[in-house]
Amino acid sequence: CVTLDVHAACRDTSVTQELLKEGFHRDLLVKVELGEDAGGCAVAARMRLPPGIYVDPYELATLQQHNLTKAVLFPDVIDVEAPEYLARDLLLLLFLEPDPRCSRCFRAAVPVHARYHRPAEGTGEALVVLESPEVLLCCCHSHLSAECWEPAQVDTPCSSDTTGPCQWHSTKHRPAYEESMLRVPVGLREHSSLVCALTLLTTGLCSGLILAAACKYGHFS
Repeated sequence: CVTLDVHAACRDTSVTQELLKEGFHRDLLVKVELGEDAGGCAVAARMRLPPGIYVDPYELATLQQHNLTKAVLFPDVIDVEAPEYLARDLLLLLFLEPDPRCSRCFRAAVPVHARYHRPAEGTGEALVVLESPEVLLCCCHSHLSAECWEPAQVDTPCSSDTTGPCQWHSTKHRPAYEESMLRVPVGLREHSSLVCALTLLTTGLCSGLILAAACKYGHFS
């Protein structure tokens, strides 16, 4: 009975995420509707990005300078040129802004980029699965219900603009969510011989043209 009463008092927090735009360069939109009013609290979404997708730290720094996005990236040094099979997971803490149309709603967007994948066999795309973010609250001047929220291990201040310590909390009950999938175009393994032959032919032709032009118009002492 106690468990049922606690669950009834703790309304579920819903989390939705959308991948906007098309191609390798997308915008990840995160929307959260809290189960209770969190006036005066900072709201953030903590998400783990798989190796197939990344956030450009230089682009993120530019957006934060213009106050367009607030986030913390772990690690903050990323090889943006690495392919998917040489990359590793990233941890992103995205600070959400209140939605003026809903008192318990928050949202934020961040640019994300797909990495190149290995060629596949029999299919022209790879799937990158984005798990639902974890919703975190940081209430420096108010109190949360102990039945609904528990302290979270997050070594990050309440916002990207401050450096003071803050206690973050996460919901005790599993939020309603859906995973998102990003489809990344990849090459076909059965085309590898054709691609290598065309690449070798093109490279030899271009090298020959450059050598012919150098011999014809070059001045050699």
